[in-house]
Amino acid sequence: MQKQYFVYMLASKKRGTLYTGVTNSLDRRVIEHKEEVQKSFTQSYHVHRLVYYEIYSDVRDAIKREKQLKWWRRSWKIELIEKQNPSWRDFAKD
Repeated sequence: MQKQYFVYMLASKKRGTLYTGVTNSLDRRVIEHKEEVQKSFTQSYHVHRLVYYEIYSDVRDAIKREKQLKWWRRSWKIELIEKQNPSWRDFAKD
């Protein structure tokens, strides 16, 4: 079975505070954010809604993409999210 890696973005609300991360287990990581397992940025700003993700088979590609997105302007991130998820629904609830 081939490993998968995920670059993801969480939001506090539509067009709210954004967080970008990378993980090898999107389900587990989103649960950790939602349950506020660690004191973190997402806990402080209540950033728990999974609004965007990409899947990679190579961890190096995923890390490279995460770093790229972290340096993007906020408006570019919002545009990217709204192309895939115009209503900003929480994919973790699906």
